[in-house]
Amino acid sequence: MQSEYSLWERNLETEIIPLLRQLGIGLVPFSPLGRGFLTGNAKPASEFADGDYRRTAEPRLQDEHFNANLKATSFFRELASKKGVTAAQVALSWLLHKGDDIVPIPGTKRVRYLEENLGAVDVKLDAADMSALDEALPQGATSGDRYFQSQQALINR
Repeated sequence: MQSEYSLWERNLETEIIPLLRQLGIGLVPFSPLGRGFLTGNAKPASEFADGDYRRTAEPRLQDEHFNANLKATSFFRELASKKGVTAAQVALSWLLHKGDDIVPIPGTKRVRYLEENLGAVDVKLDAADMSALDEALPQGATSGDRYFQSQQALINR
């Protein structure tokens, strides 16, 4: 199954992932870097160019939510710095540590980010790291809706 799943969006954990595992179905998470927020280079929606979907389609990047989300991800960025890796690598490694049945598909336009993302397989997160990440960014910790209401209405139609 393909769906959004990351430290940023954990809505699948309660019901969907256990069901997928019960049925022997793998998960291919898109937006594993929180639509760019988990790279450590987040910026508010107002700073994106006209025409960039994040400017108008990302409630979590809007000014009223941006600062709250930046604060919520501070531990995550600190852990990456402590390990000497990038924030993106920690985010992807967290997913890889969640199980062999989870294979994230980060999107990128640049070779250097592809290479950086591939480095996530070498990032070791121990049980304490995983627990700390889970506690720092629990399900529902992200401020703002996943989509604007007009977009959300199109899901599950």
